[in-house]
Amino acid sequence: MPIITLPEIVDIIVMTIAIGYIFSKFFKRAPQEGYDPLTYYRKNPILEDIKYGAMIAAPAVVLHELAHKFTAMGFGASATLHAPSFFGIPYGMYLLVIILIHLNFPILFFVGGYVSHTALSPLASSMVAFSGPLLNLILWLIGMYLIKHSLVNRKYYPTIGVMAKLNMFLFIFNMLPIPGFDGSKVFTGLIGSFF
Repeated sequence: MPIITLPEIVDIIVMTIAIGYIFSKFFKRAPQEGYDPLTYYRKNPILEDIKYGAMIAAPAVVLHELAHKFTAMGFGASATLHAPSFFGIPYGMYLLVIILIHLNFPILFFVGGYVSHTALSPLASSMVAFSGPLLNLILWLIGMYLIKHSLVNRKYYPTIGVMAKLNMFLFIFNMLPIPGFDGSKVFTGLIGSFF
C-alpha cells in the first residue's frame, strides 16, 4: 500500500482550503508595522485571510490526522485519511460549518478529518488514538519554546502564539474521554489492554 494516495492528497488540499476559510473568520492577519497601504490593500483581502487561516489551523488539523494514519501504518494496519462527509455528502461537514458561520451560529465543535484503519490490538488502537493529540501537544510546546527563548523574529510572535494556543486547545479537547473523541479511544484501548 502506498504511504499516501491521490484521493488522500485531494482530501488534504480540500481540508486545507476549507479549514483556511473557516478559520479566516476567527484569525485575521493585522498589517505589520511599516507596511505599504497600497500594496496591502491591492491584494485580495478575502484570499489573504483564507491563506492566513490555513497557515494557522491547517497544520494542526492535517498533521493530527496524518499522525493517526502513520501510527496505524507503523503497527501494520492499512490506514486511510478522509475528509468528513455529512449525511453522505462528501466534504459536507465543511459545507455545514461554513453555512453555520454565515448564519452567525457559534462553532463549538468541528471535525477536521478522520482516519479509518484495519483492526489493531486494543493497546495499538490506543496508541493510534493518542498520536494525533500527542502531535498537537508537541506543536504547542515547540511554539511556546520558540517564543520563550526568542528563537524567531518578534514579528512572528503573534502568529506562532495563536498556532501554539490552537494546538493546546486541540490537545486538551481531543483528550476528553467523550465517546467519539480520541481521549475516549485512548482510555478504552488502555482498559481493553490491561483488564
